[in-house]
Amino acid sequence: LMIQSEKVKADYVYLGWLARCYIMNRKPRLAWELYLKQETSSESFSLLQLIANDCYKMGQFYYSAKAFDVLERLDPNPEYWEGKRGACIGLFQQIIAGHEPRETLREILAILRNTGNAQVEYIIRIMKKWAKDNRVSVT
Repeated sequence: LMIQSEKVKADYVYLGWLARCYIMNRKPRLAWELYLKQETSSESFSLLQLIANDCYKMGQFYYSAKAFDVLERLDPNPEYWEGKRGACIGLFQQIIAGHEPRETLREILAILRNTGNAQVEYIIRIMKKWAKDNRVSVT
């Protein structure tokens, strides 16, 4: 990018719009990397929320699930569990349809196991059954 000023590059408004541009242009990994470079702060938390929600809206469920997982660990708000659950199930659906690599299922299961919600076991059981029926290793 052509921005030279370090002050501008560190500004939350700039970072938020840059992350949103990456996501809307199907480059969610770059938005995630922006978040990873941030120090822990209320602004990095807001950036994480933006990534989680915008990736979800764009059907980029892998990075949405990762972001909602971090949000849920930082704040046990039930909305973060609901976002994470939806993103994991959306990603599972993309795997079944052949739009995402089957190996990603291992990561989904790991993300889901980070939750204390009672629904997790049911979701994991369904995913593991599909994996077994389709000869996908999840161990």
